[in-house]
Amino acid sequence: MPQDLHPRLLRGFVATAETLHFGRAAALLHLAQQALSRDVRALERQLGVVLFHRTTRSVQLTPAGEALLPQARRLLALHDEIVSAVRARPLLVDLGNDVDGADLTPGRLLAAARAAEPEAELLARFHGGLAAAAAELLAHRLDVAFGRQPGLPARVRAQLAHVPVRLEPMAVFLPADHPLAGRAAVPVAALAGHPVDVLAGNPATTEWTDLGLNLLAAHGLTAAPGHAPPVGVPELARYLARHREPVLTTVGGPEVPGCVTRPLVDPVPLSLVGLVHRPGLRHPGLTALLAAAADLGRREGWLRRPPGSWLPAEDAALLPGTG
Repeated sequence: MPQDLHPRLLRGFVATAETLHFGRAAALLHLAQQALSRDVRALERQLGVVLFHRTTRSVQLTPAGEALLPQARRLLALHDEIVSAVRARPLLVDLGNDVDGADLTPGRLLAAARAAEPEAELLARFHGGLAAAAAELLAHRLDVAFGRQPGLPARVRAQLAHVPVRLEPMAVFLPADHPLAGRAAVPVAALAGHPVDVLAGNPATTEWTDLGLNLLAAHGLTAAPGHAPPVGVPELARYLARHREPVLTTVGGPEVPGCVTRPLVDPVPLSLVGLVHRPGLRHPGLTALLAAAADLGRREGWLRRPPGSWLPAEDAALLPGTG
C-alpha cells in the first residue's frame, strides 16, 4: 500500500529546490536546518529516490527532483486551496441559550477557540437544547452542539460523535422570597415538598428533563408539571415569579432579576456536558474547540468527579478511564 505524502515534507522539498540552499530554505519555513534536512531525507526514503546532489559547496536537483518539483507545487497549491475553502466555511456552533453566564461551558469554549483560530469563522447558534440541536446536526444545518448525550434517543446517539467535556454541579433557580432562598446551598433532601421544575414542557431539552427526572426519582422527590418554557432571562424571571417552583439548572449560569441561584448539595448532583458533532467532520474551528476543552479540562479539573457526588450510571460510563 503506498504511503501518504505529508504536505510538510513536500513543502520542505519545494523550498529547498527553489533556493538550492538548506539554510535559506529552513529560514523561509521557520525551521531548524537540521529539521529540514531530516524531512528531505524522509521524503527521499519514502519515494525511494535521491532528490538532491549535495556537496560541501552546492545543492543541485537530481533528475528525480526536477521531475517531482512541478508536481509537488501543484499538490501543495491544491492542498492550500482545500484548506482555504474549509477555513472559509463557517463552523456553526450551538450554545443552547442566548444568555450570558459567568461560567457557561459552551461560551467559554467558543471564546477560547475563536482566540486560538482567528482565521476560522465560528458562528454561534441558539437552539435551546441538545434534543433540538441534534436534529439540526443530522440535517447538516449545524456542526457542533453541547449537552447531555445519554438523554438522546439511541438511534440519534449512534449517528453522532460525543466527547465528554465537563461535569457541571447542579443548582436551582428560586424566587428571592422562596422558603429555600435563604440557604447558601440547598440539600437535595430539602426539596421534599417543593415540586421541582425540570422543564418537562420543553421539547428542545428532553435530555435535560431526563436528567432531572433521574435525579428526582433517585431521591424520592416530585417533578412539577410541565409548563410552556421561557426563552431568555427576562422571561425566566417572569416564569419563576408566576410558577414559584424551583427550576433545575447548573452552577455558573446567568443572574435572574428577583431570583437567586442556589447550588444543590448532599449529594452534589452533576450534569455531564459533552461536545457533540457528526463523525468525520473536519474543520479548524472544531479542532480548536476540542483543544480548548482538553486544555481547560486539564487546568480546571472539568472531568474530575467530586467524592460523594451523584451522576447517572449511563453518564458515568462515558467518563475517561471508565470504558
